[in-house]
Amino acid sequence: MATSYRVSAACGGGVYALGVSTGLHLPLSRGCQAIALLGQATLPRAAVPSSNASLAAPAYPLAVSSNGRYLVDRNGTPFMINGDSPQALAVAVSESDMELYLANRARYGINTVWVNLVCNYPVGCRPDAATYDGIAPFVPSGDLSHPNEAYFQRIDSLLQVAERYGLLVLLDPMESSGWLDVLRANGVDKAYAYGYYVGSRYRDVPNILWLNGNDFQTWHDASDDALVMAVARGIRDGDPNHLQTVELNYYRSSSRDDDRWSSLIQVDAAYTYSPTYAQILDSYNRSPAMPVFMVEASYEFENSYTGPATLRRQAYWSLLSGATGHLYGNAYIWPMSSGWKSYLDSIGARDMSYLANLFASVRWYDFIPDQNHSVVTAGYGTYAESGNVNDNDYVTAARSAEGTLLIAYIPTERTIAVDLESLQGMLRARWYDPSTGSFTRAADSLLPSEGTREFHTPGNNGDGDSDWVLVIDST
Repeated sequence: MATSYRVSAACGGGVYALGVSTGLHLPLSRGCQAIALLGQATLPRAAVPSSNASLAAPAYPLAVSSNGRYLVDRNGTPFMINGDSPQALAVAVSESDMELYLANRARYGINTVWVNLVCNYPVGCRPDAATYDGIAPFVPSGDLSHPNEAYFQRIDSLLQVAERYGLLVLLDPMESSGWLDVLRANGVDKAYAYGYYVGSRYRDVPNILWLNGNDFQTWHDASDDALVMAVARGIRDGDPNHLQTVELNYYRSSSRDDDRWSSLIQVDAAYTYSPTYAQILDSYNRSPAMPVFMVEASYEFENSYTGPATLRRQAYWSLLSGATGHLYGNAYIWPMSSGWKSYLDSIGARDMSYLANLFASVRWYDFIPDQNHSVVTAGYGTYAESGNVNDNDYVTAARSAEGTLLIAYIPTERTIAVDLESLQGMLRARWYDPSTGSFTRAADSLLPSEGTREFHTPGNNGDGDSDWVLVIDST
């Protein structure tokens, strides 16, 4: 995490995500009805969280698709990351609260969580890196060659509970914002041995993707890079079963910026506090193809956050620019701060469930980003690689390869022009409200796939913001 600034906010109720077999694996809460294609059913605006979820899990571990664009499970089913970032979860709360948190997130359609395997003060944990009840990861403290079995048994339990809820764990073995001094004191050989230890220990735990780094501002220093890489090399040699990635530096980076990691990673983690589409597209356009996801952007209640539209922009921009997923975060939940339970059912979590509903209903993995504005031909705003997310008005759009579906995220009120000839068949056009999960008509009748058609956003959405999602599909 970069420097954070908290603001007060009124948090709304939660709505829980649904799942269908299109590659976004979501638990289905009891009392909800499955949505039809493209989400015909609408969930209530402030549904009460259900404690009884039907656990529909992917067949972990994950792998990379044959075209290199997205993640798949063991059966080849596409997997879209819709994640949260409870980085201090392993140490800051009791085991019962771990389960409370994981159950809540599963009911919101969150299918991935970022957890630091060891955690100290820069990411909300104790300076001595012990659990809330005093169990240290190493005895003596800071000696990587002496891992404490009692501590790692606590990690074992967390991973088992996450698996029970169908959740992927982005497990950071030794995050670099707080542990570089420890790595420097131990040296490359001990760093490698520690990586081999955790890799061997968790090689048969299916629901892991290894996430190295974290605010790794000094990766340009070859000696620091060698230490973090030594952990990753140890993991690779001890665990041939799981993918790896690395988060590099804020304020903008992707894993592939550091060529030294090329033999260790299979997934690209994009990181930015600027408009997310720019960083995702930068990674998407690299060769050879590698799945990219938005690992970190502004979190709810901190940094550039000004309201729920900030989070929606970051997420929809990413997913319509070729990402295989994204992580959401909350200022009170990533460090598991005092009172974190009061923020579980925030508006941001609600909106991530609506996003999950929409993308679970379509073949998102077939999307081709409309980079050259061949589909949305006018009104698409200004592309920017830097600047404040909230000041940017760029429209991201993606079309299915066969031309039967277009989704465009429009962050501010305006008219856009769509080339219907780039699509196929008779077309249904609808507006999706990303703050309520409901559809309204964008055209009174079916449209032929001919010519260019203008669409004007229908005023404010349910939150009083002006962002909308245009969905055009072939009937």
